[in-house]
Amino acid sequence: MSATVDDQQLDALFTALSDRTRRDIVARLTTGQATVKELAEPYAMSMQAVSQHIRVLERAGLISQGRHRQSRPCRLEPAALDAALSWIEHSRQAWADRLDRLETHLAHLQEG
Repeated sequence: MSATVDDQQLDALFTALSDRTRRDIVARLTTGQATVKELAEPYAMSMQAVSQHIRVLERAGLISQGRHRQSRPCRLEPAALDAALSWIEHSRQAWADRLDRLETHLAHLQEG
């Protein structure tokens, strides 16, 4: 696995993405920037609750907030997903290798 992927970073990413509302916010931001108010519109929750979700996503590095006049638009930081993708790919490859070895072993047992 890549040395740049650390456990704390992965924990923060997967924790942030473990919540449906936060995944929805990330998905919404794939279409472009949005204010907290815009992100809050589809949810029956307080602005404070939505802001809390945004802080979790920010701590994980998945989104950032800029400054534009008096608003603070949120934007997706897709590079943050690279750590999760790297971990997932490494794990997928490890399991694929194990299954290939098992398949080879079983084929040898059937031949014998």
